[in-house]
Amino acid sequence: MDLIIKNGTIVTSTESYMADIAVKDGKIAAIGSGFPEIGAEVVDAKGMLVLPGAIDAHTHLAMPFGGTISADSYLSGTRAAACGGVTTVFDYPMQRKGKGILETVEERKGMCDPEACVDYAFHCIITDLNDGTILDEFEAAVDNGITSFKCFLVYKKERMMVDDATLVKIMLKAKEVGAITNLHAENPDLIDLNIEQFLKEGKTSAWYHYLSRPEYVEAEADKRAVHLAKSINAPLYIVHMADKEGLEAAVAAKMDGHDILIETCPQYLEFTSDVYKREDGRNFVCSPPIKGQESQDALWKAIKVGTIDTVATDHCPFQSYEKDWGKEDFTKIPNGCAGIENLYPYMLSAANEGKISFNRAVELCSSNPAKIFGCTQKGSLTVGKDADIVIYDPNKDFTISVDNMHSDYDHTIWEGKTLHGYPIKTFVRGNLVYDNGDFVGKPGLGQFVKRERRK
Repeated sequence: MDLIIKNGTIVTSTESYMADIAVKDGKIAAIGSGFPEIGAEVVDAKGMLVLPGAIDAHTHLAMPFGGTISADSYLSGTRAAACGGVTTVFDYPMQRKGKGILETVEERKGMCDPEACVDYAFHCIITDLNDGTILDEFEAAVDNGITSFKCFLVYKKERMMVDDATLVKIMLKAKEVGAITNLHAENPDLIDLNIEQFLKEGKTSAWYHYLSRPEYVEAEADKRAVHLAKSINAPLYIVHMADKEGLEAAVAAKMDGHDILIETCPQYLEFTSDVYKREDGRNFVCSPPIKGQESQDALWKAIKVGTIDTVATDHCPFQSYEKDWGKEDFTKIPNGCAGIENLYPYMLSAANEGKISFNRAVELCSSNPAKIFGCTQKGSLTVGKDADIVIYDPNKDFTISVDNMHSDYDHTIWEGKTLHGYPIKTFVRGNLVYDNGDFVGKPGLGQFVKRERRK
């Protein structure tokens, strides 16, 4: 054996039990006890929880947006992921007019391969069907392990938005080839109407970012998208769900047996729209914006009863001086916040505090994303699967600061947040990449995850 982790409590999405894990050639070779230790690295996890590595199914690394590029490269973003117990990240290459899906993905893969510190996969954003030729490429994309495509119902001026007819075409084609459509749902016309009015009135602070895209603006698009997906019987994965009304519509469809999947993010679980009234409110500007207490309560309820499927980050940080571009005009603030290093620690801390079980945290952050997106070698501590393993100390308190994170941004919305319990080691395919505060991996270790099509 190459690695033996002994005396820990293994936590899966369904059970917790004492056992040792033996690793050989990057795979989990055996789970049990009494493994021969000669020639193996032995890690004593007594008093610790042993978890499958998390999968952050929603990141935007090195993403051009808002007149700049998101602050984390593939190197720094995946380094931060490793240090938060995330062993696989999903990024969003953006197909543009005149470009193909595989062309877009290969370009990003070329950037990622030499830098990735953890394993990675891609959803491809579709912005233009190129007279229908893009739909013809869906089958080849799925054959190459790209089994999810994303659409925006917003960002019309940025030429990222698709209309309802295009969305339906994409959902139908995705269903046909065994893929799924991811969707950012907000109503752009209502946003533009609100923005125009606020700017006329000289209302330009970060608070008006929230008021320009309040609950009903997201809810309308959520409900419309759910209705369309139900009507054509196509799967739909709604990203970064933040509002109560839209959540309720998606959950109702799910309960009726429709293939509707729901993702939310830690920022919506921790903060409310009141952050936009703060002096540093612009740092919290993301889209959809953080909503009111009623929406947050609904999200936590759905987390607890099991109707939200995944928690991911929408990690898309910008530097503080870039956020400052919108000091006098909220429309100039680059949209996005950090979170890739905070995802698993935050949800595990919630478990440690009794809000949810540790099994539920694993389900939301690891096993469900693996199942939904066809990562057959990820998401559980099972013999034969990749040895993506996190050792978690439930007694270690940790206060988040930009100074102890491992990204390239200069501020974090999580500054000063104390978590109860924290990861102390992360292994990617049996390779130690994080050790009690220090990144010890290397760029280029991460491998592309070729995913299986949906059945």
